[in-house]
Amino acid sequence: MKKIIFIILILSIYSCKKEKDVNYSKKMEYKKENNFDNNNFINTDSMFNLILKKQLEKGISGLLNNSFDIETYVFKKEDLEVTLPTIKNILLSNGYKTLSNEKFNLKVKKFFNRVISPDSNKNFLFSNDYDVCSKDIKFYRNDNSIDIKPFGFYIIKNNNFITELYAIPEIVNYQKEFSSIANIENSMEREFTNDKGSKVEITRWKDLPDLDQQRKKNIQTLVARNMYLFNDSKAHFKWLILNDQYFMRSLVTTFGYYDDTTLVEWVAENTKMDAQDLEPLNEVIYNKKCDGKIGFNYTFLKIISEDEEKATEKFNFLKWYYFDWLLNPKNTLELTFSQKAEIIARMHSFIYSNMNDYRTYEFMGTFAEHYDYDNTYSKEFKAKNYYNIPDFEKQWKEAKLEGDGIALPGEE
Repeated sequence: MKKIIFIILILSIYSCKKEKDVNYSKKMEYKKENNFDNNNFINTDSMFNLILKKQLEKGISGLLNNSFDIETYVFKKEDLEVTLPTIKNILLSNGYKTLSNEKFNLKVKKFFNRVISPDSNKNFLFSNDYDVCSKDIKFYRNDNSIDIKPFGFYIIKNNNFITELYAIPEIVNYQKEFSSIANIENSMEREFTNDKGSKVEITRWKDLPDLDQQRKKNIQTLVARNMYLFNDSKAHFKWLILNDQYFMRSLVTTFGYYDDTTLVEWVAENTKMDAQDLEPLNEVIYNKKCDGKIGFNYTFLKIISEDEEKATEKFNFLKWYYFDWLLNPKNTLELTFSQKAEIIARMHSFIYSNMNDYRTYEFMGTFAEHYDYDNTYSKEFKAKNYYNIPDFEKQWKEAKLEGDGIALPGEE
C-alpha cells in the first residue's frame, strides 16, 4: 500500500511539474494571439522550446584551450523572433501603451531618422551606432565581452516597440518556467573539440552568478526605453539617464534628436569643452543625416547662452578652438566643404544674435578676414541663400566690411 501511495505521489509531482511548463506555454500562446501581431513571423510557439534548447546546449561562451573565451552560438533571425511575443508581454505587463502604426512611425522618424515603409514586407528594422545609414539587418547580442560590435537594436513594426536581441535566458527565468528543458544543462557535455582540434569548455548559462540581476536589468532597460520614447514617461527618463547613459547620449550624438531640451541639457552637462579632445563636443553640435543634410543642435547653443556668466567663455572656446579644429584638414571628419560652411554659418549667426556684448570684429569679422580672403565662403553662403537664417546675410556683409578690427599699414 505504501508503495502504491509513493508511486502516486511521484506521478503527481511529475504531472504538476509538467503542467507548470505547459501552462507557461499556453500563457505565451494566449499572449501572442491577443497582443502580438504575428503576421509573417515564424511559428513562435513551435520554435521557442527548440531555440531555448539550442541556446542552452551551446552555452553563453566557451573557453578555448584554457586561454581565452570564444563565442559558441551564432544568433539568427529566429532567435530574435521567438522572443518578441515574450518581450511585448513584458512591456504590456509594465504599463506600456502600444501606439498606432501611424504614431509609432512618426516617433521612429523623430528619434532615429528611420522611415518605416507601409509597403515593405520586413517585420523589423535594424539600427546600429556605427553606421546609422545602413539598412542591412544583423543578428547579435550587445555583449562585448568577447568580440566588439556596434550597439544595435531592432525596431519592431506593427507591434510597435524597440528591443535588443536577447538570448532567452536573459529575459526569461528558464530554470523556473521551463525546468524540464533547463535540465539539459545538468547532463550536457561540458567540453568539445572544435574543427581545428582545439578543446573548448562551455560556460553554461546557469553558471553566471549574476544572471538574475542581469535579467532584471535587461527588463528594466527594455521597459524604460519604450516608455520614454513612445509613452513620453518622464519617470523612466530619470531612470535612463542614471542607468542607460550610453543609449540616452546616443539619441543626441548618433541620431541627432534635439527636441527634448532636458535630454540635451543632460548631455551638455556631461560633455567637456576640452581643447585636447573635441570629438565628444563635435558629436553634440551637429548630426550629419544619411542624405548629407546637416542637423544643427540649436538647443545645445541655447542652453549655453542661458548662463550669461559662462556664455562668453564658452563662445570664445568655440571660436578659438572648435572652429580651427573643424576646419583643420588633418582631422578625420567626413564632411564636405559645403557641410563645414553651413556649420560655421549657423554657429556664427547664433553667437552674433545671442551673445551679450557681441563685437563683430572679435567673431564673425575675424573669420571673414582670415578664412574668406578669397571669398570662397561668401560665394558658398550666397549660393545656399544664406541657409534661410534670419539676418545672416546682413550679419555676414557687416563682418566682411569690419574684418578683425585691426587696421593694415596705410589704413585708418
